[in-house]
Amino acid sequence: MDFDSLKKDIIEYSKQIGIDKIGFTTANSFSTMKNRLIRQEMLGFQSGFEESDIEKRTEPSLIFNEPKSIIAIALAYPSRMKDAPQSKRGERRGIFCRASWGTDYHVVLRDRLAKLEEYIQSRIPNARCESMVDTGELVDRAVAERAGIGWSGKNCSVITPEFGSYVYLGEMITNLPFEPDEPMEDQCGTCNKCVDVCPTGALVQGGQLDAQRCIAFLTQTKGFLADEYRIKIGNRIYGCDTCQTVCPENKGKDFHFHEEMEPDPEIAKPLLKPLLSISNREFKEKYGYISGSWRGKKPIQRNAIIALAHYKDDTAVEDLIKVMNEDVRPVIRGTAAWALGKIGGRQAEEALIQLKQRETDEDVLKEIEKGLELILP
Repeated sequence: MDFDSLKKDIIEYSKQIGIDKIGFTTANSFSTMKNRLIRQEMLGFQSGFEESDIEKRTEPSLIFNEPKSIIAIALAYPSRMKDAPQSKRGERRGIFCRASWGTDYHVVLRDRLAKLEEYIQSRIPNARCESMVDTGELVDRAVAERAGIGWSGKNCSVITPEFGSYVYLGEMITNLPFEPDEPMEDQCGTCNKCVDVCPTGALVQGGQLDAQRCIAFLTQTKGFLADEYRIKIGNRIYGCDTCQTVCPENKGKDFHFHEEMEPDPEIAKPLLKPLLSISNREFKEKYGYISGSWRGKKPIQRNAIIALAHYKDDTAVEDLIKVMNEDVRPVIRGTAAWALGKIGGRQAEEALIQLKQRETDEDVLKEIEKGLELILP
């Protein structure tokens, strides 16, 4: 089999099915990434969402029998929203990060990878392929970097010359010996903007992220957020784009190649108050198709409450009082109590005093005290 010729055909076919960039690399171990992950684990910088076995994350042979090469793909996603609704008094809005605009990227990339697998197996029936997107064992960024898709930026994203870092990544391990592409040289240079402006200091240094401090991670947690992070989140209800939007390599980059990735403005930038009372069924029907829904409605609701506090939206006081009095979840009740304190006013104060007299959950009582201290310092 002429694998050089097949590689060229795969590259051409990838364009036909909507893959914006493709690269090939060996199936050797990712030793540099392995050392980095060990260091991250020692420092306690892991999020807990990733595969826990570092060996599996860096040794393709542990997850695929006799691998010969890995194919990496990238799809560009939009960075600007058309007809974005405005946030105004009484109609304050939150924002989902760009990576959660449109259809869940896991679905989109798996579709492209499945088509690529079918094509390869139509050419070589005994070809074995195993694809993965984000939730697989391998580190997407490490594969993409070694396959020449882009370089690993100081913001811990793969940055491509064509599309900046606004790309989704996926990969496919194969038993076919394709010629590897050349990795791309780092082009961040002395630029340190992403590190300097990270809201929580999660970018410890260029290329090193403390996920426990990252807003993108924090918005996906389900418990109470520490006070220091509540004041940093702003109106973000899922994810954070700051380290991408300040990157000079992303300036002017905005691509609308894939219909599935186009955001519905009312979903990507939703009204906050309706989120406080949305049912599980309504949440799944309205938001279930986006990646930002994967943790369920609880983190989104908690973040929406924090966003209302950020805006000091006094039109939300009654909604927050209702949540504080009626919601069965302590995290939601307690966050609402804190938010009422941030917004302030006589009505909020009276509601906090009344709830304090009958609340039994210790965590919620602490939040009520915080709220009252904010109103009556």
